Amino acid sequence: MTTNSASTPTIRQRIRALFSRIWEPYRSVPLLGWLIAALVAVGLEQLVGLPLARGLGLTKIPALFGAVVILSKPALTPSALLFTTLIYILPIGIVARFTAPLTNRIAAKLAEYPLVVTALVHLVLLYAVLHIWCDITDYRLLVARLAMISIILTLSLNVVNGYMGEFSCSHPGFMSIGAYVASAFTIVLFVSENRFGEALLPPALGPYMFPLALMLGGLISAFGALLVAIPSFRTRGDYLAIISLAFMFIVKSFFENMEVVGGARGISNQPDYATLPIVFLWTILSIWIINNFVRSTMGKALNAVRDGELAANAMTVDTRKTKMTAFLFAAFWAGVAGGLFAHVLRYINPDSFGIRKLAEVLAMVYFGGLNSVTGSVVGAVGLSLISEALRPLDIFKWIIIPIMLILIMIYRPTGLIAFTEFNVEKIFLPKGRAPEGAEHASA
Repeated sequence: MTTNSASTPTIRQRIRALFSRIWEPYRSVPLLGWLIAALVAVGLEQLVGLPLARGLGLTKIPALFGAVVILSKPALTPSALLFTTLIYILPIGIVARFTAPLTNRIAAKLAEYPLVVTALVHLVLLYAVLHIWCDITDYRLLVARLAMISIILTLSLNVVNGYMGEFSCSHPGFMSIGAYVASAFTIVLFVSENRFGEALLPPALGPYMFPLALMLGGLISAFGALLVAIPSFRTRGDYLAIISLAFMFIVKSFFENMEVVGGARGISNQPDYATLPIVFLWTILSIWIINNFVRSTMGKALNAVRDGELAANAMTVDTRKTKMTAFLFAAFWAGVAGGLFAHVLRYINPDSFGIRKLAEVLAMVYFGGLNSVTGSVVGAVGLSLISEALRPLDIFKWIIIPIMLILIMIYRPTGLIAFTEFNVEKIFLPKGRAPEGAEHASA
């Protein structure tokens, strides 16, 4: 009896075996194939999405793959699921499966060129998918831009909380500094309004100087990080969490009492410079730079400090300089994310950067995975989409998400994709053996 029960597969094993059989034909599909399949799906939605939605009894195209429709109007669940199946699941599955040999050959051919060429081809396809998907509704456009800003913010916090092994709570403060500095820069120079008077420069120059506003916000955020780093890195343990949390509240209180930028009422009228291509470019730039940073000598030094500061000191690692550099680097990108955030919403107030924002960013970091660029991207995008999908549930949304995070912490304490390197060279290669003679320059 014991032998028979031990040999009988459990329900969990049967489910895993079923999914494994379903997924088996798609193991040979390269990233290029998935992007082309997604492009076909969003193009199909653009062409026939609205007539199909109305034919299924929906008033409009479902915004987030039918999740919002299912939760807000359960009676339309079959229609929403059928729409998602016909527009996304079936086209992507069919195109990816049957074009796999062709896309593998194309990927192998691209692998013969420098890495920058391969990356550009994939990024152009990715942006095309995103652009067509967001073109359906303004809501999708807003969700996509905020999700990409969350990627920047999550990556920057993971540098401190993941790679350096400390626990920082100051990122909303850095984000608010970047948001207010970038907003003041663009409004004073390019917007005529009652608060600051006439614009000092022609508005046509604004989009070209917007990167300067973002970098200025990031630099001042990094300077503000010194107020946290100098006292906290002289100590050990939980002092950074306490000091950084105090810093966040100090910055919030500072902006609440600064009437020149609206005080508690906030500041508005930011020009619409944070368009989809601009946010997309800054997101890709942040992933590339932060990934190179954590894979560099400085990144290895950070890991050494995390694993054992005394041992790192013994190995001639300047631990104080390493931690200071990483903390200022992370604060810079938090400031950039804040500047983009302000120009996406075109209105900010101090409450936008309080304890709730801190909880969201920490959840994204630990949901995706510590010490992993891939995990940060997955955590930011995944939690952003889940949060938006659960919006119809109102207060129950803030019960479901914490429960989900608790389960993640129980079964995956380090997150979904933790301690995983983001290898740019490997993800673009065809499935199977890498083509002979394929030489890539280092990322």
